[in-house]
Amino acid sequence: MKITLPKLKLPKLNFKRPSVGSVIFWVIAIGLGVATLIFMRGFFACWTITNLPGMAPASCDAGTNSGPIFDPQGTPIATDVAVTPEVAAPPDVPPPTWDGGSRVNVLFIGIDARDWQANVGAPRSDTMILFTIDPVSKTAGMLSIPRDMWVNIPGSGYGRINTAYSIGEGAKLPGGGPGLAMKTVEQFLGVPVNYYAQVDFNTFVQMIDTIGGIDLNVRERLVLDPVGTGKDHVVVTKGYRHLVGWKALAYARTRHTEGGDVDRAQRQQDVIFAIMDKVFSPDYFPIFLKQAPSLYTQMSAGIHTSLSLEDGVRLAALLQGIPRENIKTGVINYDMITMSNTTLDGQNASVFKPKPDDIRILRNEIFGGGAVGAMARTEDPLVLIKQENARIRVNNGSYTPDFEKRTATYLQGLGLTVTELTSGGPFDRTVIVLYSPKLYTMSFLLWRFNLNSNTGTSQIKFEPDPASPVDVEIRVGNDLVNSNIIP
Repeated sequence: MKITLPKLKLPKLNFKRPSVGSVIFWVIAIGLGVATLIFMRGFFACWTITNLPGMAPASCDAGTNSGPIFDPQGTPIATDVAVTPEVAAPPDVPPPTWDGGSRVNVLFIGIDARDWQANVGAPRSDTMILFTIDPVSKTAGMLSIPRDMWVNIPGSGYGRINTAYSIGEGAKLPGGGPGLAMKTVEQFLGVPVNYYAQVDFNTFVQMIDTIGGIDLNVRERLVLDPVGTGKDHVVVTKGYRHLVGWKALAYARTRHTEGGDVDRAQRQQDVIFAIMDKVFSPDYFPIFLKQAPSLYTQMSAGIHTSLSLEDGVRLAALLQGIPRENIKTGVINYDMITMSNTTLDGQNASVFKPKPDDIRILRNEIFGGGAVGAMARTEDPLVLIKQENARIRVNNGSYTPDFEKRTATYLQGLGLTVTELTSGGPFDRTVIVLYSPKLYTMSFLLWRFNLNSNTGTSQIKFEPDPASPVDVEIRVGNDLVNSNIIP
């Protein structure tokens, strides 16, 4: 049986075109409604007038909330250190004033400024050469340090020496990249580093072109590739060759020879001697002295040094009068290191582990055994710490009463100076706060408290403060108590 339903007749709807005024009204109404919704949601999500269970979203900037922070179960969460705004590194500590007669050691640092331009962070140093000039004996020397040398970087643990510059810049340490590079070389060689001179690649090319290129004896056939792409290159053969700026840079940087980095370091020294031969020639040196101020100003964007222009010119004039046979050179070669493999940033890496006794012999040949102290040994770091004589504050943020006294007694037994004891917190994790550049002390504390690891870097805080009554503060957390390091 078929059932037929009656058809429904729908009323005809008439839509009127809205007026301009009504459109504006509804746009404003909807906008106000959305704004109100967002405000109310943020207002209640970040409620601070009374304590509510739950954790505030990160957008509330909970670090500025003076009240406690709770987890989803309503339990207070211990916060160790208040969030502080990022600050730029303070100005470099004024370098020592040269008296004109003392031995001067200058660390030359070559960097690739293209890392900055590509916005990939502070670059690593590509070249490290430590120069020395002794005005009394009329002698000089230079020692090249391979960039893959595995050393203790103050405050950061072990790593390739070419990362010291990048770490110092990235962490905004006092003195920046040059400051940490100087400290690292000083600790590694046991030689005081008085000044630094940093030159980026583009400025180096410009400088070579300004003096009209250099002439040197190429020791073997080389393929010079200035940017490493394999597309733009030139072949140079053995013999006496004239190199313009970009060729000189490529010659100094190439490492694709049998001797690798050791050959590379030797070529860099060849380039330096070629520059000296050109600048110190009787025909050009008087012109160079007159051009020096304008050249320095012209290239100041790519040249940074703690030497004053006046002292730089004085050293150049002094070096010009030193015979070549009185300039000793050295390269830390494969006989002085042990090749080793490690993991860096999740990748297999080959590094040079030094043989201290062999390097010490080379160092003494260049810098003079009586002119420097013993090479810093990693097994006796307390010697360096005692020289720093850092003032230490111990702030007990653990749940163990009087733990700051036990920590102070332990540190004083090691020869460190504890000047203040306070209580704060609570802190779950121990934090080392650096108010002044006592990097050896910080490095030792990180190592002794087992904080100098991949997670330990987050337990370091740099808060430069010249007015601080202490140099280092140890904010003791429950992790240090539970580690049983402190008796």
